[in-house]
Amino acid sequence: MSEITVKFITLGCKTNFYESEAMAKLFSKRGYTVIQDGAADVYVINTCTVTGVGAQKSRRHIRHAKHENPNAVIAVCGCYSQTEPEAVAGIAEADVIAGTSSRRNIVDLVERAQKGERVNAVSDIAQIREFEELSADVSQSRTRAVVKIQDGCDNFCTYCIIPFARGRVRSRRIENITDEVLSLAESGYREIVLTGIHIDSYGKDFGGSPSLIDVIERICETEGIERVRIGSLEPTAVTPEFAERAAKLSALCPQFHLSLQSGCDETLKRMNRRYTTDEYRAAVRLLREKFPDAAITTDLMVGFAGETDEEFQKSLNFVREIGFAQMHVFKYSVRQGTAAAKMGGQVSELVKNERSAVMLAAAKQMKNDFYEKYIGKTVEIIAEAKLTDGLYHGCTPNYTDVAAKSDRDLRGKIVKVKIEALKDGMLYGEVSE
Repeated sequence: MSEITVKFITLGCKTNFYESEAMAKLFSKRGYTVIQDGAADVYVINTCTVTGVGAQKSRRHIRHAKHENPNAVIAVCGCYSQTEPEAVAGIAEADVIAGTSSRRNIVDLVERAQKGERVNAVSDIAQIREFEELSADVSQSRTRAVVKIQDGCDNFCTYCIIPFARGRVRSRRIENITDEVLSLAESGYREIVLTGIHIDSYGKDFGGSPSLIDVIERICETEGIERVRIGSLEPTAVTPEFAERAAKLSALCPQFHLSLQSGCDETLKRMNRRYTTDEYRAAVRLLREKFPDAAITTDLMVGFAGETDEEFQKSLNFVREIGFAQMHVFKYSVRQGTAAAKMGGQVSELVKNERSAVMLAAAKQMKNDFYEKYIGKTVEIIAEAKLTDGLYHGCTPNYTDVAAKSDRDLRGKIVKVKIEALKDGMLYGEVSE
């Protein structure tokens, strides 16, 4: 075939980016040329719908792609097309509509569209029970690779559309996970990040065995893999057994992203989050006992339906008590189709903006406090990218950002850095060996 170019536009989470990498690999195997810039013959838009804003961005990218090349085939997949296929079908630019369960066949779907067929391949995700195997392997960044181990969520938080977009929990076979990790190690990757929609639930569909900690242990045993990171966890996943086993794994990075959403029990209950602030506090305490240098990071929502000034203050007090290394703050956005969209007490945008500013200031101060304690100390990083001549960016095992000074090319190397200063949210130092 003559060269046909394909461009991926990906919105949303790490899982979406992993899946785009995997689909790009399928196109490459079929002879297509994957490009990053300029007009393409085929556009694959991997959409997000976690918020109303995400859905709006998805629609905008669909239209922009057709504007960039009016003759291109536009394939829309992901969470937005899964939950609202009729809305996507109503956008004239969309030639292929796929959801979250037919990505393995994306090239075939596009080739049907190239012959003039308008294709809708969205199926009932609630009926899907098998994990869809997709492997991104060697096309990722030079040092760190993401590996998807699980899909779906059964929790049905009141603000969240994801269970309707991703379906029930489906776990990947541990043998397939370890095979991909081994392939990545053989290709020179040093660090693995485990991702999924709700990785705490790994193994639930297998009757609980193997579990998430079993997967982590197996990956940490892989020769050549020096760091393993795990994606977002619920605090209830941090049991004494989990913490005890995790603490024995030298390759496991001491960075734990514990989903919070709110530091107020009343708000958590309305969200249908399945833990209390006391349980969250206990999980953090357990991790810090087992991992003295642990970085605890989180997500925090402001302005959820019914959140009063008092509830917001409770949430603010709680996050300051915990002292997060990093905290992603976002404003609640009404998502049609969720229980929270029908709740009373919706918070005004003005109040959301005010609360967001307060939380962002708290997040900045906590990060600054966490980073400051490393000034004068020596840390270890994997250098990932060149910032300027003689300056390289890398991360410590607990995901602290470091800019390292060196006259030699550090990219892909593990080096020790003596920290000298903190500036604009990054530690600066000189390579000490």
